[in-house]
Amino acid sequence: MSKNTKTTRLFTSESVCAGHPDKICDAISDAILDAALDQDPRSRTGIEVVAGANQICLFGEIKTKAKLDYEAIARAKVAELGYTTPAWGFSNQSTLNNYIHEQSPEIAIGVDQDGAGDQGMMFGYACDETEELLPLPIVLAHAITRKIDEAREGRWLAWLRPDGKAQVTIRYENDKPVAVEKLVAAVAHDEVVTAEQVRSDVIASVLQPVLDKYQLKLPTDNDIVVNGTGLWHVPGPESDAGLTGRKIVVDTYGGYARVGGGAFSGKDPSKVDRSGAYAARYIAKNIVAAGLATKCEVGLAYVIGRPEPLMQTIETFGTAKVSDEELHNFKDGIIGTSVRQIIEQLDLARPIYAKTSAYGHFGKADLPWERIVEK
Repeated sequence: MSKNTKTTRLFTSESVCAGHPDKICDAISDAILDAALDQDPRSRTGIEVVAGANQICLFGEIKTKAKLDYEAIARAKVAELGYTTPAWGFSNQSTLNNYIHEQSPEIAIGVDQDGAGDQGMMFGYACDETEELLPLPIVLAHAITRKIDEAREGRWLAWLRPDGKAQVTIRYENDKPVAVEKLVAAVAHDEVVTAEQVRSDVIASVLQPVLDKYQLKLPTDNDIVVNGTGLWHVPGPESDAGLTGRKIVVDTYGGYARVGGGAFSGKDPSKVDRSGAYAARYIAKNIVAAGLATKCEVGLAYVIGRPEPLMQTIETFGTAKVSDEELHNFKDGIIGTSVRQIIEQLDLARPIYAKTSAYGHFGKADLPWERIVEK
């Protein structure tokens, strides 16, 4: 292929609002985790939540010295997310069933010896497309869903209800993002507002400001879809049941990089599904931030009960500026990858997880795995 030949491709990522049914469940799971860690930093949790049929059901395991009012935590989180109207078929007044039980002693044996809480593989990714060192499609999708929620909470689009989605398609030329090709948004809304007003308000108050921030242009009118079915009045689990951990692609890199074997929310940092993925992102981000590569994907794999990873890989897709040996030496210089080292060096045994339950687990500067090491 000639060096002057332009290669063009499209890539799409999606995000969901904090009031999406799956995200409600993630938020409750992480609220319980944070409450446990606040009282007992050695808490072990694996909390799963199901929301639907006017019910909230709590499942999973826990080992903690904390005294927790599970029902109060769950109901407070549901109310915080805007579900206070029983007529929607799901609210902070919905029936709640608690089936959380004590952690299996067979799992506890390994974890108590600083071993991994489960087997699995984790991946972390970074690239130089955005300030966040994340792919542009997922960054924009998260920015749009966050803006939708801000518009509802701030009541500058007072007709919004607490649920929504966004999807962004980016055109790449020669592997560089150059334009927004298509935009999709779906928002729940009051019955009194027309579909025409929903569309015009979402474009003017949500999509346009987000793209302005990133110095990008809106696509043509035909390439913008707002509420593709026309109307959406009933938000949340009444329309579509929710489950903890079901939005793992939204939570990570929008499909742009490989995804590990487990979700994050509700799991304490002894669960390498979570802490290993955070360490992998930390390594990848710092490699790109240091100028050692423009793209980087880090892979880690663990086995239950053992502290050290069985696999550590660094893939730079031909963009590395240094040797593989230098990349691994850099990794070893910024973090150890045993379970205990990750938890201690990233200071993960504390209540910081509520802020991860919406708009992705990566790209938020105040989270420890997003920190850039000063060398």
